[in-house]
Amino acid sequence: MKTIDLEVDGMSCGSCVKHVTQALQPLAGVSGVDVDLQSGHVRVRGDFQQGSDFMVSALTAAGYPARLATSSESTAQPKTSSCHSGTTGGCGCG
Repeated sequence: MKTIDLEVDGMSCGSCVKHVTQALQPLAGVSGVDVDLQSGHVRVRGDFQQGSDFMVSALTAAGYPARLATSSESTAQPKTSSCHSGTTGGCGCG
């Protein structure tokens, strides 16, 4: 089983967590998604053969720009972010 950590922008509420999870969970090989709203990190577990690009693409299409987390990002202090509600698929919390 692989684990990939992502840094996701634009999450600010429980609805955002739900949308991020729904964007990732159906992807081939994904067996689990853990979202840390406060830090903006998402951990994806599964038996996928690809790298993180297909996950980043799915999140970006859902309105949550994402990138592979680096070790310095995963230890960073929680960030504050504004809601992405102005984008397609926005959660409307803003």
